[in-house]
Amino acid sequence: MKRTIYAATAIVAGSLVLVDCGTSNQTSATSISGSGSSASSASTGVSTPAERVSLDVTIAAGSVTPTNARMPAKVGEPIVMRVSSDAADTLHVHSVPPRTFDVKPGNGQTFEFTVDVPGRVDVELHDLNRVVVTFEVRP
Repeated sequence: MKRTIYAATAIVAGSLVLVDCGTSNQTSATSISGSGSSASSASTGVSTPAERVSLDVTIAAGSVTPTNARMPAKVGEPIVMRVSSDAADTLHVHSVPPRTFDVKPGNGQTFEFTVDVPGRVDVELHDLNRVVVTFEVRP
């Protein structure tokens, strides 16, 4: 009987930890902005503003800024990464489906994507082997 109670307690405690991890409001000092673009609501026909997550990324002298940032996002919300780089590299978005963007030396490169499945989505630089940001994507 005690074993059953301990197992049930462990399951409830584990569930609470997972729920707490899924509801964190932690953000980073990196740039997050909403844009004034609009999207139509199919059910009502009313135009509502579409939010957008923006992040500026700088790759210079073998390092990247930011590194290991955390940012909130929503499923289907546009995520825009503006990249300035002094070297070629590849951005990998570890989402479902995964996405890859070729970074070239130069300023003003813009990469936009959406995430369709909630969860944590890492974006990493292949050659520098660095996680730039983890998007915590909510439904």
